[in-house]
Amino acid sequence: MTDASGGETTAAEPKSWGRWIGRPGRSLTRRLIWLAAAWIVVALLLTGWALTRQYEESTLRRLGFVLNETIDDVVLATTVTPEGVTVAEIKDSLTLRPLSGKYWAIGELDGQGGVRMLARSPSLAGEDLIVPAGLADRLSDAFGQTISYNAEGPIDRPLRVAASLKTLPGRDAPLVLMAGIDRSTIDADARQFATFTWIALLILGVGLVIAVFLQVQIGLRPLFGLRNEIADVRKGKAARIAHSYPVEIQPLAEQVNRLLDQNQETVERQRTHVGNLAHALKTPLSVMLAEAGTQEGVLPDMVRKQTEVMKAQVDHHLRRARAAARAQLLGERTPIAEVIDELAVMLERVFEWKNVEIDWRAPDELGFRGERQDLQEILGNLMENACKWAKRRVRISAGPTHLGQMVVVVEDDGPGLPADQREAALQRGMRMDETTPGSGLGLSIVVELTRAYGGKITLGDSDMGGLKVLLELPTAEI
Repeated sequence: MTDASGGETTAAEPKSWGRWIGRPGRSLTRRLIWLAAAWIVVALLLTGWALTRQYEESTLRRLGFVLNETIDDVVLATTVTPEGVTVAEIKDSLTLRPLSGKYWAIGELDGQGGVRMLARSPSLAGEDLIVPAGLADRLSDAFGQTISYNAEGPIDRPLRVAASLKTLPGRDAPLVLMAGIDRSTIDADARQFATFTWIALLILGVGLVIAVFLQVQIGLRPLFGLRNEIADVRKGKAARIAHSYPVEIQPLAEQVNRLLDQNQETVERQRTHVGNLAHALKTPLSVMLAEAGTQEGVLPDMVRKQTEVMKAQVDHHLRRARAAARAQLLGERTPIAEVIDELAVMLERVFEWKNVEIDWRAPDELGFRGERQDLQEILGNLMENACKWAKRRVRISAGPTHLGQMVVVVEDDGPGLPADQREAALQRGMRMDETTPGSGLGLSIVVELTRAYGGKITLGDSDMGGLKVLLELPTAEI
């Protein structure tokens, strides 16, 4: 298909149960419980409807037998004479007592679609059984058969009526034989049965839903355990999945363990390569520095300076490679409060000559998801830079966020940094003040290590008057 612009479009895929069940983000437990509950509700509704319907129909069939017997009794008691129709006394006390609830009547078709009554039971007390419209035609079409219907009887009581068109000896024209019985008690019994049935099915349904909930919870418990073990591996509380699981999910646990082993082997191999490269490069550079240091002149000085730059660059890139390799490992965690405390004590001694005070706040349970050495290098560079530019005070605060990250804020009361120079300050080798010692690699090292762990660094203005560094890093539970 093509749209108005000539581009191809695809027809909308029809929705299906399969797509709904496989939709991501839905709880497997909730999905199983809802599906089972929906089926239970439908099954119980159909069962309740079938039971109440069957009870009502069986009751009406029993009433039909009684009415047919009454019609047969009337037929046997009826005598046709030239003067008319005579009905002998029927030995049924209910048909003799007025308004007893059981009645009979004899009529004939009036040729206009109605029935004209010829005789009736004493229990009708002069009333007639109601004949619905179209009954005469139905009786003619079903000659000799019984037709049943509901009607309203004397004193406004519901009746079940049976009527049949029959030909009796001595009369050519057929007669309409009718019998009716009060169905109030039957209706009350049907309502009571329906009420009991629905209450019982409701209790059964609640019990089945609770049973399904318990079954799902117990049945999926191994999956919950596997999920918790994987979370412990990610948080660093375990190195691998240690428990055994049912045969359906044990292969999954084994595959996760193989993946962890493979990841560990890959990282260790990367570390080995990085270490070998560091040894291969640092040794020649150290020899060059040593040889250049023993001689004087323009060339030795140039060799010495360039070698130092090369060594700094090698250290920088090797550090970045090691951080990238370590960031792939699961389970690494470092308590941030301990690292900040160690660095604060050390830097207060280093900058004791300018009476720098470092005020820091960090929860004891807050942890960095990475190696301690990398966190020390990140925070060490930031805190040292803050102490270097601070007048007297440095403030550090750390706390978790709701996104699985933590935020570390480093502030000082120094001169700060103009907004147009902040981006350049994060670039490798950039120094904003040539009068202060340093190589200009401190902040760039922080940026590289932070990015290697999937974090972010932002520079801003502190309410203390100096620079504020906002650092986002992955967090881990301690």
